[in-house]
Amino acid sequence: MSREDTEAPTLNNEQRLDWLCLIRSEHVGPRTFRALLNRYGSARSALDALPELARRGGAPAPSRIYSRENAKRELAAMKALGLSLIAMGEATYPERLRMIDSAPPLLAVRGNITAMGLPMIAIVGARNASAAGVRFAERLARDLGQAGFITVSGLARGIDAAAHRGSLASGTIAVLAGGHDQIYPPEHATLANAILAQGLLLSEMPLGWQPRAHDFPRRNRLISGLAAGIVVVEAAKRSGSLITARLALEQGREVFAVPGSPLDPRAEGSNHLLKQGATLVTEADDVISVLRPILGHPMELPAEEPQGADARRGEPDTGERSRIVDLLGPTPTAVDDLIRLSGCSAGIVRTVLLELELAGRIERHGAGLVSLL
Repeated sequence: MSREDTEAPTLNNEQRLDWLCLIRSEHVGPRTFRALLNRYGSARSALDALPELARRGGAPAPSRIYSRENAKRELAAMKALGLSLIAMGEATYPERLRMIDSAPPLLAVRGNITAMGLPMIAIVGARNASAAGVRFAERLARDLGQAGFITVSGLARGIDAAAHRGSLASGTIAVLAGGHDQIYPPEHATLANAILAQGLLLSEMPLGWQPRAHDFPRRNRLISGLAAGIVVVEAAKRSGSLITARLALEQGREVFAVPGSPLDPRAEGSNHLLKQGATLVTEADDVISVLRPILGHPMELPAEEPQGADARRGEPDTGERSRIVDLLGPTPTAVDDLIRLSGCSAGIVRTVLLELELAGRIERHGAGLVSLL
């Protein structure tokens, strides 16, 4: 079989089923998916290796692998809803999103797919937004749309919905926290349908998935990952919008904030971002002047993990596995530190981490950090 990896220009039907089975299998997230493909060369080979990897990692029971029958049913249901399932590396997969280390291998999209090829700017903010905040978000989204930008947001109440409404004519992308058939909040179903004319709905979650609290930060990384920059209109001191801003910084995106009254708690978070160096925004030109030069530069993809002999050399022995596990704890640790302190090769450390993750024993964080659960 020819090598199938994240550079593949187009997946055939069988490969798409393999990818869907792998990403839907237990303990396989986007980072683990990429690591498995880097190691085994194809999703089919990775699926074959999952049971033994999980066993060696100490899984108390066999890992649940998403069946091919379930994958076929899911693809058929997507087709019935007019969804397209786009794989990382295919021509229509958003290039900026592909740059982040937790990029979803597969995206389910519905609407105007060409919108993903245009420059994107995210606009987020408070759900309980003020009337002034809603009005400004709508105006900013409209003006940015007229300047050629696609607005990205999360379809939430308040600022998100205002940003979508303001850019319906020019195109907007709504990133869903649940499946395409589980629009949240439910009262935004009409807005979601209106978005489809010029924009699109996007999700990495399976059909039928009802969003839970931990799904919203996961969605937020996609909002920031799609865009060249993010504008926070209103945000309380502890809010999902600030999580999105933090993710944007980690992803190397530009962060903008709209100033608000120091007496309004809904502006406390956005004002704090300004103190931390975010670009102040009072009109669309404030965003455009910063992003235009950035958009003129070619994007560089992150370096892939080694594909050579080191990544594929023999399996870890008992001593190597023990040394690596002993170095792990509840505090996030850099993978580079595990390599240095264990005295093991990078390939061996990655293999042990794969085993532990597939056994449900570690958690991966941003910036190459892992911790023991």
